[in-house]
Parts: sequence; C-alpha cells; structure tokens
Amino acid sequence: MKKPKYINPESLSVFIQRALAEDVGDGDHSTLGSIPKGQQDQAQLLIKEDGIIAGLELAKLIFHQFDPKLEVDLLLKDGDQVKKGDIGLKVSGSAASILTTERLVLNCMQRMSGIATKTHQLNQLISHTKARLMDTRKTTPNFRMMEKWAVLLGGGLNHRFALYDMVMLKDNHIDFAGGIKNAIHNTRSYLASKGLALKIEVETRTLEEVEEVLQVGGIDFIMLDNMDYATMRKAVQMVNGRYPLEASGGITEETLKDVAECGVDFISVGALTHQVKSMDISLKAF
Repeated sequence: MKKPKYINPESLSVFIQRALAEDVGDGDHSTLGSIPKGQQDQAQLLIKEDGIIAGLELAKLIFHQFDPKLEVDLLLKDGDQVKKGDIGLKVSGSAASILTTERLVLNCMQRMSGIATKTHQLNQLISHTKARLMDTRKTTPNFRMMEKWAVLLGGGLNHRFALYDMVMLKDNHIDFAGGIKNAIHNTRSYLASKGLALKIEVETRTLEEVEEVLQVGGIDFIMLDNMDYATMRKAVQMVNGRYPLEASGGITEETLKDVAECGVDFISVGALTHQVKSMDISLKAF
C-alpha cells in the first residue's frame, strides 16, 4: 500500500477514533431504532464516475476499527483507474455496523478519490517534461494525512507535511527578517543551535532575489513565486541546475503545461487539495 512516511497504524487509528466520535457521538439512533439487534447484511461500494480510486485501505481500517467482525473484501486497489459501475469493495456482517460507518467511509473515499483523480489528470498535462507535480499545506484541518496520501495515489509528490519537517522562507519571513540574507543566516544559525537537519527552501519573487539567494547559498531549494513565463525561464538559466526549482503561485490547469515547459523541477498546486470535486461513490445493500 502506497502511503506517505508520516502515516502509520497509530496515526490512522487516532484519526478514525476522532472521526467516529464526531459522527456517532452517543449512538447512531437512526440505526439503533430501526434495525433489529444482531441482523446480518452486506453492502458494496459502487463507483458512479470514472477516475482514480483512493481510500480503500482506509475504508477497511474504518470498518474493522468500529467492528472487527465485519468482513471486508477489497475488489480494487488504491490508485487504480476506475469506471462508472465498478465495485470497489464488499462488506458483510452486522447491518448496524455497516450503516453506522457508511458515511465516514464515503466522506473519506469521495474526497480522496477526487484528489487522486485531479492529480492524475494534471500529471498527464506535464508528462512530457521533467517537472513533478506537488501538493501544498492548503489542506483541510485534521484531514491532511488523507489528502496528501491521495495526491501520492494520483501520481503526485508530497511537499513538506507541516511546519516542522522543512523550512520554507516565504515572502513574509524574508520581509520580517530584513531580507533574504538575514533570513537564511538566521535560519541556519537556529537549525544548528537546535541540532536540526532540515531542508531549506527560499521563495523568490524577482530575478534579483534569485541572484541574491545564489550569492548567499546554504539552502536546498528555490521557489519561483508568481513569475511570468519569460522571467521563469531566465531564472532557470540563472540557476543552471545549482538548486532544484519549484514554481508556485496561482498555477491553474490552463497554465500548468506552459509553466512546466519553462524547465522547473517541481510545480506546487494548492488546488489539488483545496479546490477539488469529490468523486461520486455510494455504499449500497445487495
């Protein structure tokens, strides 16, 4: 199963526990009131549009964490291309358990599949270039693990997971620090004092800032933020492979191909996780 390094059994269990507590509370009274105790049944996950499926392994964990006696048969794998009418999984056992977990499973899978599908679609637009598509921290609070997992399943790359696993010196950091040189030097001193071996990326807005980063050095990545194509190509020539380059800032499906053809190494697109349409999926008794 392809998962980000920060996803582990403990983190998944905590997520499921909190999500179930939010949704179930003191009981699923609709189910408890209408379904006879002990009734056994089965349901299947129906895919209702084409795309990339994501969240099947998570669905299995949700079912089993709520009711270990549920039997779950995954008929597809996360990351598979699917078509309308495909069946993703079958679940059998307690009818009450299936009904109570249904919405959490669907909420997760619909959003994850939508993200994976969008990532896959955008990747096709730049497959002829060396550029790799990346996500950002523009994610849903408390659902970032799953959204970044979905990006991976769609063929994209994960940027930093959070504020603690990489340094990104953005425009406000640079302005507050009094310039690029100060921001880099201050950061390197801080990391050394804390014994932290974190990568450093610096955001640049102009060719002059790119040149300043090259002069100061001591970093790992350069971000080209909101640059037009001509400026971006000049920046690629200036850097000449000394540092990996990330293009960022307002990049859309319409502009993605042109950005990739400027010669950058990475393109970060926040819309992968904050402007995505969920896939239509349902869980139906059979």
